[in-house]
Amino acid sequence: MSSESGREERDAHGLGVGAVRMASDAHSGMKIVATVEARMTSSRMPGKVLMEVVGQPLLHYLVARLRAVPSLDDIVLATTVNSTDDILAAFAAREDIACFRASEADVMQRVIGAAESVNADVVVEITGDCPIIDPQIVEQTIRMFLAHDVAYVSNAHIRSYPYGMDTQVFSLETLRRSALMTVDPLDREHVTLHIRNHPELFPQVHLVAPPELHWPELGLTLDEPADYELLRRVIEHFGKESPLFGCTDVVRVLRANPRWVSINQSVKRKGDN
Repeated sequence: MSSESGREERDAHGLGVGAVRMASDAHSGMKIVATVEARMTSSRMPGKVLMEVVGQPLLHYLVARLRAVPSLDDIVLATTVNSTDDILAAFAAREDIACFRASEADVMQRVIGAAESVNADVVVEITGDCPIIDPQIVEQTIRMFLAHDVAYVSNAHIRSYPYGMDTQVFSLETLRRSALMTVDPLDREHVTLHIRNHPELFPQVHLVAPPELHWPELGLTLDEPADYELLRRVIEHFGKESPLFGCTDVVRVLRANPRWVSINQSVKRKGDN
């Protein structure tokens, strides 16, 4: 506690120093891995994750940002066994990240297999259509999980952050337990749906964005061509001088450029049904 203010000191990720120490202690001996779900046969925009901006595929930007997350020990690309995704396996090899391939439909089992393939204890589930995810927001979500005795932490279930910042954290054992409880195709497709729908079985913490980042209708994810156009402008705006720009930076730029915001305002975001 600060003797001058009477308030607990907080780190850059919004956690009290006591919670940070707890999170650091909890991390000891546990392997924390980001699984990135991606495939080339997106129904709305096939091949979207390898579309290029400034000479690099969008998936490259996502991997670079995950590499900047301090608590992550490994990254594994979770793609399908379809021949159309051979190109994603080649991408993973070039990026020097792990790759696991399994069923297209049973995404839950694919994530379990991906995590097991690199001996993960804690899974940080990320989807491949979030190329400008903020490393600090991912780190905050991980630390929140480590600092609390819960099964699941997310910043996406209660919409407050812009789309594209979505981070979910849970233990591999939690996901295995959930998988044994459901064969519902919707649960198997939307990896954590069963967990989220059963808080009585899986205690949860849901992060809500601070006021300056609260913009739940803003789309910074890659679903349709209009999203690509906005993401391209944002990445080109910051350029090589500031490759790890954060969500705060993006919000500031878009508040000053409402015409950019209108580019993808008509895109309908899919839910879990």
